Amino acid sequence: MQPFEKQALRRSRGAGPVQVWALGTAVALLLLGCILILRPFISAGLWAAILCFTTWPVFTRLDQMVGGRRWLAASIATLLLAATIAAPFAILGSTLTSNLADLAAATSKLYEAGPPAPPAWVASIPVVGSRLSNYWMALTQSSAVRLQELAKLLPTVKTIVVDGGKLLGSGILQILLSLFIAFFFYRDGTTLAAQLNAALYRIGGERGNALLELAGATVRAVVYGIIGTALVQGALAAFGFLIAGVPGAAFLGFMTFLLAMIPGGPLLVALPAAYWLHLQGSSAWAIFMIIWGIMDSSIDNVIKPVLISRGVSTPIILVMLGMFGGVMAFGLIGLFIGPTVLALGQTLLMEWTSVVAAASPESEPGQTQTAVRAVSAPRDAHEGAV
Repeated sequence: MQPFEKQALRRSRGAGPVQVWALGTAVALLLLGCILILRPFISAGLWAAILCFTTWPVFTRLDQMVGGRRWLAASIATLLLAATIAAPFAILGSTLTSNLADLAAATSKLYEAGPPAPPAWVASIPVVGSRLSNYWMALTQSSAVRLQELAKLLPTVKTIVVDGGKLLGSGILQILLSLFIAFFFYRDGTTLAAQLNAALYRIGGERGNALLELAGATVRAVVYGIIGTALVQGALAAFGFLIAGVPGAAFLGFMTFLLAMIPGGPLLVALPAAYWLHLQGSSAWAIFMIIWGIMDSSIDNVIKPVLISRGVSTPIILVMLGMFGGVMAFGLIGLFIGPTVLALGQTLLMEWTSVVAAASPESEPGQTQTAVRAVSAPRDAHEGAV
């Protein structure tokens, strides 16, 4: 035992209850103050940590190439990270004006033409069929009715646009802040990792370090599997919109990237584009767009097993809840933080429950040995879906 630890032990033994409570209250207030001060930077810090952790092998190679000058390697890695993240936004921003103009023109044509006549089966829907068919027919035949309904939607659309602009601006600010924090994580990452390992070892022994390794594998799997696949699907969708002549291909590709994390997300963007192509008289391209959207939606079953380094299976409901809850908690950047944090929590909970089951005296000897081997052995790489 170190001398300062002995002194702290003697002081704690000699301290009265009032002193112990006062010390505990002071520590709690100090921690609360630190949390309140750092609260605006929690989301940026989490995203910076995730980015640095998943790209650490690249940084290690850069560090070796520059002769161990960590500040230089950290600067280069941060610039590369900024270029990788900023490139899609730069491309989107440069084409956004023309894309929105094209989309506005296409929307105007759809409004002028009106929807097609309702199918006959709509009127046969129980209870609401007749009313729905009449309303649909009025939208088809009367531009005044369409204008009236559009006027009802304008306040909602305005709110969505304003809130979306605020969310996008906040997300860009958080990304810039995360890149600034990432530089220090790169530069001091070895020291921070050693301190974290020491703290976890003090808390949980060897089990703590094993859980840290498991957490790292989970973070890599989620980032590579979900975000990497969404990037590929967004790029493929933008290419499909471009060759089909759909206006706003870059913007629609970006929307596909955001929606690709939910099942059938690319198809949700492709269907309106196919409908627009059909109204333009390009039925063949409309069919192509639907097929392309279906292929783009199902391609994650091929890409994810390739991108995931270690198999970590996460229920799709956790991914969706992580997306929506992450946006509500952290803003736009929470779209990526949310699924990662929930997947990590699920993995660690399953690991903890398996340890408890293995150590339970009610378990049979054969079951206990099997559970211990399953927990202690490293996870083999296998094909899985995140």
